[in-house]
Amino acid sequence: MSDNGSSNGSRGAAKAEEIIIGDEKNTHSQYVGEYGENGAHVLDVHQLRAGDAGVKTAADGVTVLIPQPSSDPNDPLNWSPMKKHIILAVISIVAFMPDFGSSMGIVTLLPQAMQWMKSQNTIQHNLVGNLFCLGSGGLFTVWLSAYFGRLPILVLFTTVSLGTAIWCAAATSFESYMAARILNGFFSIVAQAGGLMFIQDIYFFHEHPRKINIWSGAIIVSPYLGPLITAFIINKMKWPVAFWVLTGLTGLCWLLVVGLMDETIYNRNIPRERQPVPKTRLMRLVGVEQWRSRHQRQSFGQAIMRPIIAISKLPVLLVTIYYFLNFAWIIGVNATISIWLTSIYKFTPYNLGMFYFAPIIGSLLGAAVGHWLHDLCGKLYMKRHNGVITPEARLLIIWLASPLMAVSILVLGFALEHTWHYMAIAVFTAIQVAGIMIATVALNAYLLDAYPEGSGEVGAWIVVGRTLGGFMATYIEINWVQRSGLVNAFGAQTGITAAAGFIIIFLGLLGQKIRQKQGRMTFAM
Repeated sequence: MSDNGSSNGSRGAAKAEEIIIGDEKNTHSQYVGEYGENGAHVLDVHQLRAGDAGVKTAADGVTVLIPQPSSDPNDPLNWSPMKKHIILAVISIVAFMPDFGSSMGIVTLLPQAMQWMKSQNTIQHNLVGNLFCLGSGGLFTVWLSAYFGRLPILVLFTTVSLGTAIWCAAATSFESYMAARILNGFFSIVAQAGGLMFIQDIYFFHEHPRKINIWSGAIIVSPYLGPLITAFIINKMKWPVAFWVLTGLTGLCWLLVVGLMDETIYNRNIPRERQPVPKTRLMRLVGVEQWRSRHQRQSFGQAIMRPIIAISKLPVLLVTIYYFLNFAWIIGVNATISIWLTSIYKFTPYNLGMFYFAPIIGSLLGAAVGHWLHDLCGKLYMKRHNGVITPEARLLIIWLASPLMAVSILVLGFALEHTWHYMAIAVFTAIQVAGIMIATVALNAYLLDAYPEGSGEVGAWIVVGRTLGGFMATYIEINWVQRSGLVNAFGAQTGITAAAGFIIIFLGLLGQKIRQKQGRMTFAM
């Protein structure tokens, strides 16, 4: 298209000449406006070169659709907005469940310790095992989904998750309960680890931040709603009732998945006439149709290699480390706050339930701010770079999120050590959660922009970073505080959080060059 006579348009059009050429263009032709291997995109149709004049745009007539949708009505990008929103809603609800169920054990450990005559630290080991399996289950989710299809793995994992939730509620010994919790963590993670796959499958590039914000909001708020509801339950009833509530909600998720979800995997590297034609939804639910078309995707061995290929990319590894170093203390505070509030402030279960409204408000505030702020950062970046946006633009907002988290941890240490008013603890817990909510969306959007071909894999590795951080913090937090004191322990955690910020600076400065040198994730599909 013409440059409309503007100087910015001329520079943008000149830069757009760097768009993929030759074989590279054929391989990634759905990514119109992409600059070679560095992941930059032109979203303004007026900035494209003349050869790309016929590209499809959004309803505004300006925003380039990336990837370019095919003419196939079965292409998930061509599905109706209603169907897409239903899938996003179901995935968000199912993604809510792992941390919701996991965090219930934070509060139930109090009556469980009395019932099974074990220390609270021993009872907390079930949470450690649950968190570890959330991460490992996520990696299994994405490689099984790559081979067998998204939908049958979602159905299978949700079904087993329902069974293990029933087991948690019915357990009569600590050993049985712990086994159920570990297995529940492994299978319940399916929509949380695989959420980015569905978002990438059905939404365009410019829609990703807001959709990730909705999905991430459900994930971040869940570990606080779990203790809130559980605290109110054990205030009047026995602890298994909380897990029967978990069972009921997991059953609802199963009904939503079976009743509303559809297969979203679509191989854009093959022509329309070779695409498998959907026949019956029942056959897709059980994976029969996906099995028949598996030769069009990758072999079982190639599917297994996908997460390994993903973590070999330095930006993926660094984001995983950053999330590990930050989310550890989110989980650390959440997993132990009930102990500090009951021992220092003599909170009852009812008081604990009321306290958990604070982090819920923080997560909702982070989601509300992020709904506009992520898009605003992208638009400001494009304005300063002649209509071009790179994945590193998504990281700018973390300059706000990281200080919020670091300061909050430091203040929480002083507040608990010196017995400040519990409202100070509530406020800074909320600020810490708002910070991680903003950072979570930015990190997911960054890796999805950088490696759209590995949407499931990068999402799974972020989950690994989060759950390993939670695993580590839950295991060491109580002993660390008892040995060093709240101020010293939380002060060290503040330093770790601040130091992790250098990872973001490094990626902001050199991430684009690193990605260009390492190239894309090379998958069979």
